[in-house]
Amino acid sequence: MTREEKANVIQDLTAQLSDNATIYLADISGLNAAATSDLRRACFKANVKLSVVKNTLLAKAMEASDKEFGELPEVLKGNTSLMFSETGNGPAKLIKNFRKKSDRPLLKGAFIEEAIFIGDDKLDTLVSIKSKEEIIGDIIGLLQSPAKNVISGLKSGGGKLAGILKTLSEKE
Repeated sequence: MTREEKANVIQDLTAQLSDNATIYLADISGLNAAATSDLRRACFKANVKLSVVKNTLLAKAMEASDKEFGELPEVLKGNTSLMFSETGNGPAKLIKNFRKKSDRPLLKGAFIEEAIFIGDDKLDTLVSIKSKEEIIGDIIGLLQSPAKNVISGLKSGGGKLAGILKTLSEKE
């Protein structure tokens, strides 16, 4: 690879790092061709972009980026795959589901909305992160529940009152 090609790759990686708020680093070494193909297919279905990168080029792209990656460049040893996603927990769920069949991929680290997670032991934490849509749904549900309680209270109260009036009218 010539210097110009390396510079272009670094420039492309820097742009991708700047454009995405959810970045995962994983180790997929040890997967055979069929398993790697299955992983790529699963990533496509989950709307996760997967690419294998050279550690030195990724480290230079992280330095050139306007984001602060903290300790993340230190985990760039061995094989590294880069995962980009719109949702914070998408790649973590994908990794966890894929591990039911295989012991790989291993999570090296993640950068999610300014937060940095290092190590494979953080996978369960990342799976439990709620996406933007899930949080909005929870908020809407919380806002609707008091109104539903008031409406059901009014309906039941009206039914009781009607029942009492009907009983009184039948007695006479």
